[in-house]
Amino acid sequence: MNNNDILRRLRYTFDISDNKMIELFAEGGKEVTRAEISDWMKKEDDPEFQKLNDLELATFLNGFINDRRGKKEGEQPKPEKSLNNNIILRKLKIALNLKDEDILDILEQIKFRLSKSELSAFFRKPDHQHYRPLKDQILRNFLLGLQQKYRQESGK
Repeated sequence: MNNNDILRRLRYTFDISDNKMIELFAEGGKEVTRAEISDWMKKEDDPEFQKLNDLELATFLNGFINDRRGKKEGEQPKPEKSLNNNIILRKLKIALNLKDEDILDILEQIKFRLSKSELSAFFRKPDHQHYRPLKDQILRNFLLGLQQKYRQESGK
């Protein structure tokens, strides 16, 4: 999945306005303009489309964590220069205060089965022997499950 698609899906799922997007990026430590956000939200075939890089998405996700969970004391985490699906899932898990069972329930709601041991492999360190890279299909299904859960909760 590309970063723009992930940002688009999160924005839709949580019904985040332009002003709130600007605020979330600021919470993560980056000043952005409404025009930048607009260009990131455009489809790839639009001439004004701008690709969202890993550092920018990590900054947004850190701001999302700060907004949903509150800033942690002391030095704020630095956004990663390079993201993968495992890191994105971990940041969403933290931001939404999800336990492993919650993630499995979200996937189950959209008829996607995953075992607890499979899920825990995604949260291991990359050099661990049981670490597994998170495939796009699983992240896509998780975002779809989040959309079903959180868009319904907000009455939309």
